[in-house]
Amino acid sequence: MKENLKYTLMVAGMVISWSIYYAVSKIVVDATGSARLAGFLLRSAALVFLTIQLLADKNFSRLFHQGKAALILVVIGVFGFLLDLFANLGYAGGSLSTGTALLKTDVLMVNLATVILYHKRLYLSDWLGTVIMLFGVLLVLGVDFGGMTLHVTDLYFILSAACVSANAFIIKTAQEKYHEDADMISYYNNAVVLILFAGSAALCGDFHLPATLNRGFWPLVVLGGLAQTGIYFFYYRNLKHFEVWLVKLYLLLMPVLSCFIGVVFLNEELTAKKLLGILIVLAGAAVILQRGRINRAAENG
Repeated sequence: MKENLKYTLMVAGMVISWSIYYAVSKIVVDATGSARLAGFLLRSAALVFLTIQLLADKNFSRLFHQGKAALILVVIGVFGFLLDLFANLGYAGGSLSTGTALLKTDVLMVNLATVILYHKRLYLSDWLGTVIMLFGVLLVLGVDFGGMTLHVTDLYFILSAACVSANAFIIKTAQEKYHEDADMISYYNNAVVLILFAGSAALCGDFHLPATLNRGFWPLVVLGGLAQTGIYFFYYRNLKHFEVWLVKLYLLLMPVLSCFIGVVFLNEELTAKKLLGILIVLAGAAVILQRGRINRAAENG
């Protein structure tokens, strides 16, 4: 019972941290006018929290004794940067609706990889729940299905989704094969992404802050860094405990929470379409959570 409560809270922490991060990230990007500079600032704030955490746990020295595992830790960071880069390139040349829909295909990619590459069994109810949740999420996000058009640059969204999917399995490999813990993976990931954001911001001449920033900007950067730290803490621990496909489905609850954050803090409107989407997401989640009961006969057979 205590174990179930623990991981329910871990999943909730993951969803809440990611929702806060995306809300703050949107504000910081708008305020700076640069996704690269915003990424650098948020990852810098996260670096401070991650360093404090390792020092408090007396694990900081372990950063320099990773041996062969250091390579896979760097690869995780590179993929973390690429998924952001490809998404930004897609949005630069495509539409928001199309991009939002294509980025969510990472859920289907992970399901397929789970079955084809890892030979795990997914029931029909798992696929049905996935599709229901995915459709509900797109409604919550306000995707305009009628206005969607495809361009060559939309391939960047597919590449971003592929990087997200691949990175989840690489993280799982680092945990299972190299026995890396969440904190080491988090620190290396954040450090590599931070360096790459700094380099890209410098190359694009984005290292300058607008003079119009208000007093609330830096507290938001700190909050974003704390949320990013929370993502690392909860997401990586959930990946170690759950199958990758299930963690990805839990993350589909994030737009629901983000929707309410937008209504309360960003003056966004809670429309009937979004409410319908929330109900559909919850219905799909219910199908997934009841997979044991639904498929008990198949398991016994």
